[in-house]
Amino acid sequence: MPIRACVFDAYGTLFDVAAAARNAASEPGGEALAEVWPKLAETWRLKQLEYSWLRAVADDYIPFWQVTQDGLDYALELHGLSDAGLRETLLGLYQRLDAYPEVPAVLRDLKDAGLATAILSNGSKDMLGAAIDSAGIGDVLDASISVEDVGVFKPHDRVYALAEEQMGVKGAEIAFFSSNCWDATHAARYGFTTIWVNRAGAPLDRVGKAPARMVDSLDGCAALVAGLS
Repeated sequence: MPIRACVFDAYGTLFDVAAAARNAASEPGGEALAEVWPKLAETWRLKQLEYSWLRAVADDYIPFWQVTQDGLDYALELHGLSDAGLRETLLGLYQRLDAYPEVPAVLRDLKDAGLATAILSNGSKDMLGAAIDSAGIGDVLDASISVEDVGVFKPHDRVYALAEEQMGVKGAEIAFFSSNCWDATHAARYGFTTIWVNRAGAPLDRVGKAPARMVDSLDGCAALVAGLS
């Protein structure tokens, strides 16, 4: 079945979730953060994901921006950082996360190949809009789809159904890219043709269905998608 649309997770796939802590650590006054920023970034991301899963299971949805703040507050306390100014700096930087270097060219190549492109994310609509604008990739995306429209986080089936509904494309005709293995495997179980962007070289999660492909970056994904059709 030919691929008609390429849909991307946002955080960790298109946007570097460690960039906020890394960039804040390099700013004046970031000396305390500089000593722990990799661990803080890791904790922040882990708690952000854990809180989204717990809220999905409990049917207790709140906007992802609040989940992001809750995860940061936990991480700051764990790592002994109580500076309110640092918190605001980190949140401001998270709104304009760096895109991975290959992202603009990859999206352009897919558009040039005649494929529709979109983001499907837990992110709130305003979060995604800010990140897209900051990265300058709005002109190579056909849609930015947020779980806000269904009020539940990934990996609930209603989230993946959103992509089908808003893109007008069904199941295996969607190539879905995610750096989160659990996201890729659940999207595969739902019926998408999935590509796990395994930037960290991690083992395959033991949930869902194995992805169609595994790559270590988005470089060359237009050729990869052509080979999937």
